[in-house]
Amino acid sequence: MKDRKYKHRVLILGASGFLGNAIYKELCAYFKTFGTYHTDNKLFEKNSHFFQYNLEEDDVFEILEAVKPSIIISALRGDFSAQVIAHSHICDYLKSHRDCRLLFLSSANVFDGYSKYPSYEQDKTLSHSIYGHFKIKIENMLMRLPKRQIAIIRLPMVFGTQSPRIQEIKELLNSKEPIEVFPNLVMNVTSDSKVTQQIHYIINRNKTGVFHLGSTNLVHHDEFIEDIIKRLGTYKPVFKRVYTTNDERYLAVLPKTNVLPKHLHVSSDDILTELAV
Repeated sequence: MKDRKYKHRVLILGASGFLGNAIYKELCAYFKTFGTYHTDNKLFEKNSHFFQYNLEEDDVFEILEAVKPSIIISALRGDFSAQVIAHSHICDYLKSHRDCRLLFLSSANVFDGYSKYPSYEQDKTLSHSIYGHFKIKIENMLMRLPKRQIAIIRLPMVFGTQSPRIQEIKELLNSKEPIEVFPNLVMNVTSDSKVTQQIHYIINRNKTGVFHLGSTNLVHHDEFIEDIIKRLGTYKPVFKRVYTTNDERYLAVLPKTNVLPKHLHVSSDDILTELAV
């Protein structure tokens, strides 16, 4: 099948990770889709659409030149300094390829310096964590590019049957070790399947700007984890309740200006239903 039959050439950086791979599976039937993987993996090595990419040693520019994407999706994980350098090279590429767009997966942690309210797209970012600082640094870099080339996608905690969070909960349950929960943390959540659908829509409709892709409702961290465990089986979990503050602390990203259509909205109950399958 010739490339001209595809609307886009998509490159997913970090396509071997939990979320990156879910995005690859969602998009590969619709677009000419390529991905990067880090560690040796026979499955990816045999796939001619996958490139081995070591964030700390390889130059992302070589892969960009080889693929010539019209859409870049950054789902990278790894060394923060190396990621900042990689994204500065991506920015250079975008400046010389004006028809290319970048979707950057960011985090609710860009707001973890605020705690009294949920956060919206146009709110000023402020973080007290190293992870949040790093995401803000890349966001600020991208904000200097033309708006039509950039979509910043801020995500809350992402769950899914194969997600690292669920795998960790299962391991702790099976080994009868305590599971850490934060009773005062008010958050929203999402799932890999919903995020991939939303990203597909953003690409199809040429949407740009900042997107908050979390559940429409807020939940307490401890209650949500307890609800998950009830759906995983008949366990007697041991909880380690961590109180970082005496007051309720918000870490939630809600949309106000970039609201997606209703069929792409998700609630925390929808995600619990997915996990019970």
